Amino acid sequence: MAEAIIFYTLSVLILGLAVAVITTPKTVHSVLYLVMNFLCVAMLYVVLQAEFLAVIQILVYAGGIVVLYLFVVMLVNLKRPAEVHQDPRRLSRLGLVLAGAVLLELAGIAVYSYRRVPVGPSPGAPSPVEGNIEQLGWLLYTDYLIPFEVASVLLLVAMVGAIILARRELS
Repeated sequence: MAEAIIFYTLSVLILGLAVAVITTPKTVHSVLYLVMNFLCVAMLYVVLQAEFLAVIQILVYAGGIVVLYLFVVMLVNLKRPAEVHQDPRRLSRLGLVLAGAVLLELAGIAVYSYRRVPVGPSPGAPSPVEGNIEQLGWLLYTDYLIPFEVASVLLLVAMVGAIILARRELS
């Protein structure tokens, strides 16, 4: 009973902080609400007995990603007026083609995941590995390999884009 109360309390906190992230007018406050949101998600993982995910949540998201957000907030001049001209070097058609390719890829992944026969053991059978970390690794590299790789490619593209934008602003 107490676990259910903690779970629902954390869920309400997570939803409330998520709304605060997108409705707060000050960007630094938004990032702080995001940190608190990530920490509440980590606590939710602890309640669900996924301690490894809780630690990874804190290290990766509450640590690394939020620091990246703060650097972006500091690098981007939010007081600058909007640009009045269109950049002639902007490749809008290429961007639309690449966005369409990403959507097609996501649709392909959804169709593949829907039609695919599960590789892992049947629900009643014992798992081939023991422990939270081993089971997470097993699922990540068998059943969820394609979404995992797509997420890594998207993160790589976002990182390259952030570097290009920051470099253009600094020079």
